[in-house]
Amino acid sequence: QVQLVESGGGLVQAGGSLRLSCAASGFTFSSYTMGWFRQAPGKEREFVARIWWSGRTTYYADSVKGRFTISRDNAKNTVYLQMNSLKPDDSAVYYCAKGVSDYAREFDYWGQGTQVTVSS
Repeated sequence: QVQLVESGGGLVQAGGSLRLSCAASGFTFSSYTMGWFRQAPGKEREFVARIWWSGRTTYYADSVKGRFTISRDNAKNTVYLQMNSLKPDDSAVYYCAKGVSDYAREFDYWGQGTQVTVSS
């Protein structure tokens, strides 16, 4: 079955950086879009970034554009989210997600999440 396991979250000061990883299994990783979402307390889950199967095309939410970078290693079945210049508003649980296809905008599986806390 599909499994997505996030890691790399933690506590960081504003302006700092973190790199999240998501190890995927149970499907042909290289054939699917992958994405990152986040959910802060009391707020709905929101899209952060997605990357096509090939890794050549990426999309970002306006709130993270220029600060976050999504990438993938199809040989390792892993997707990453490099987060720089972190702000307190970036604090949330971050979820990795599997797209429904190679060029997907929709997602059908999510991991358990990893907590990111940015202190001011």
